[in-house]
Amino acid sequence: MTADPSQPAAHLGRYRTGDQLLDSAVEELAAATGRPGDLDLIAELLVSAVRLGSENVDRGELKLVNSALKELRHSFAVFAPYRGIRKATIFGSARIREGDPAYRTAAAFGSAIAERGWMVITGAGPGIMAAGMEGAGADRSFGVNIQLPFESEANEFITDDPKLINFRYFFTRKVMFMKESHGYALLPGGFGTMDEAFELLTLMQTGKSPIAPVVLLDPPESTYWDYWTEFVEKELVEGGLISGADLSLVFATDDPVAAAEHICDFYSTYHSMRYVGKRLILRLQRQIGDEELAGLNDNFSDLLVDGRIEQSEPTRAELADNDELGLARLVMNFDRHAHARLRQLIDCLNCADQPGST
Repeated sequence: MTADPSQPAAHLGRYRTGDQLLDSAVEELAAATGRPGDLDLIAELLVSAVRLGSENVDRGELKLVNSALKELRHSFAVFAPYRGIRKATIFGSARIREGDPAYRTAAAFGSAIAERGWMVITGAGPGIMAAGMEGAGADRSFGVNIQLPFESEANEFITDDPKLINFRYFFTRKVMFMKESHGYALLPGGFGTMDEAFELLTLMQTGKSPIAPVVLLDPPESTYWDYWTEFVEKELVEGGLISGADLSLVFATDDPVAAAEHICDFYSTYHSMRYVGKRLILRLQRQIGDEELAGLNDNFSDLLVDGRIEQSEPTRAELADNDELGLARLVMNFDRHAHARLRQLIDCLNCADQPGST
């Protein structure tokens, strides 16, 4: 149906082009996608494109936005068929050679996590990235490659695979790492690995990314993550720059099987989280008993702005989205400064589900 240019566009809200004819055309294009539940968002994307075209934006800036949007759109399409499978990202150096202890450790981790039904995501380059894919196998691997002047070819385990995605920009590539991953294994690496480690922890500490397991995985006899932890404890924790609880966001080991088990065990009770208004919803794989719930309230009351941690049925927003309706739920008015403590609460829930726990 053709939009009437004399009528205001219904799905644009306050975000408009400023031209009634253009707004009506945007409305018509949005409707043509056949997604009535998402017309507001689709229309806003179109408005952004029109406004970029009509404002004082140079060609280089248009190229940046265009490339970034195309990279994200393509990535969403590649990952979509595998949405129901959990994935672990492997970070580490491209300079590690085959046969190095770190290479063997990364391959062993890739194999261990794949055996548990997971897939792996790496940067698709050589070194640690190739090792993780070799261990997991091509069928269970995604390559998120960055095009660099000196190093842009994907490794042999993912070349020509439809699950290989090539990125021009680091920031879009990082978005996909964080969006698609349910756990992270970090092995020794250079500036890139340090950047990924600290950004990942910053996003979790500040609540910009959901809490997920992060393993600092050293090869046998390596001191790489020991020195990293020593620096963080001495300079950041003792210096009052982060809290001691923030170290709960990482788990260190030199055992690739233990690393895979740690990542998988994080989801033994805990499933996912979502905010509905100001309330945090934790979705769980099992029901919580009254005694366990009372213990959570006793031990984690500092997480709350007010009220108590309570069990809940799916909220109205979750019902509207058909969002994990079969799972148990905890709901709380969460203090958003306390994400590391939230990780400790999740660990407490998961530990209660382990054999021999009381």
